[in-house]
Amino acid sequence: MNERLLSVQGAARLPRLGFLGTGWIGRHRLDAILKTGLVQPVALADPSEDMMDAALALAPEAKRCASVEDLLDQDLDGLVIATPSALHAEQSIRALDRGLAVFCQKPLGRDAHEVADVVAAARRADRLLRVDLSYRQTRGMQAIRDLIRSGSLGEIFAGDLVFHNAYGPDKPWFYDKRQSGGGALIDLGVHLVDLALWTLDFPKTVSTSGRLYAKGRPITGASPEVEDYAEARIELSTGATVRIACSWGLHAGQDAEIRAAFHGVNGGAEMRNVGGSFYDFVTEEFHGTTRHERHAPPEEWGGLAAAAWARDLAAEKRFDPEAEKLIAVAEVLDRIYLPDFGG
Repeated sequence: MNERLLSVQGAARLPRLGFLGTGWIGRHRLDAILKTGLVQPVALADPSEDMMDAALALAPEAKRCASVEDLLDQDLDGLVIATPSALHAEQSIRALDRGLAVFCQKPLGRDAHEVADVVAAARRADRLLRVDLSYRQTRGMQAIRDLIRSGSLGEIFAGDLVFHNAYGPDKPWFYDKRQSGGGALIDLGVHLVDLALWTLDFPKTVSTSGRLYAKGRPITGASPEVEDYAEARIELSTGATVRIACSWGLHAGQDAEIRAAFHGVNGGAEMRNVGGSFYDFVTEEFHGTTRHERHAPPEEWGGLAAAAWARDLAAEKRFDPEAEKLIAVAEVLDRIYLPDFGG
């Protein structure tokens, strides 16, 4: 804990947080935030009594709230949102309009318009807004970004990112496009698009093209079905081409295949999962036929984004213009779903 955070903690009350949605991911982020020691859990809300009981085991001093309204009526400084995707934008805006900082699960909205509305609310309220794009926090992706920024890989001309989940979601709302905004692309592909743009410092997107599939059949983004497989090609203003592929229920021969590779004129780098794991990654740097290992498991990275938000909230940080870049990620997804988006 650095001196500035200690001084903030000693000079004022700890930020008071509410937690909306306390399923597995919500409780994991609750635990990560509490471990910073820099916040106070004040209130929890979830429609499941069992989920609330499990969350209260982590934060027994928190109040059990019966509704979102009850939760927002508490004396809060910030809200952590881990609810179904259809609710993210509305709940984020309601919290921001009440002057609360927000940490929200991905996607922030079901399309770029919803995301832009949330970012505008955060700017208007001058409150900290972050989204749980957690793969940025891995040591591997941070090492790859540093390699690219240092110039040691030379000009990057290609990226290849993959996220195949052999199982798919277990909640019905994921398969209802009105609630989810889409299928595997918005659920998993959002991480890939974000990683590509974040790693390359958010260059402008020149063009996109893609294909969506449901149960092996091509579909369009206008279909009421949600896709279980998506692939896309993204052309960037730097001249680089990024390819992404993601899926639910793919016959991948393992639980998951996750990979982010970047190729430059002087070298390349790749982070990939180990043995089908969702959590363990190895990262290597390539030059010709040689490879150098940068990072290997184990690593606890899943809650780092939530903990970083809590630390910045405790340090009294306000609206971060980096939130504007969330709109760029959402716009790429929209263009893959609907090629005539924006035009």
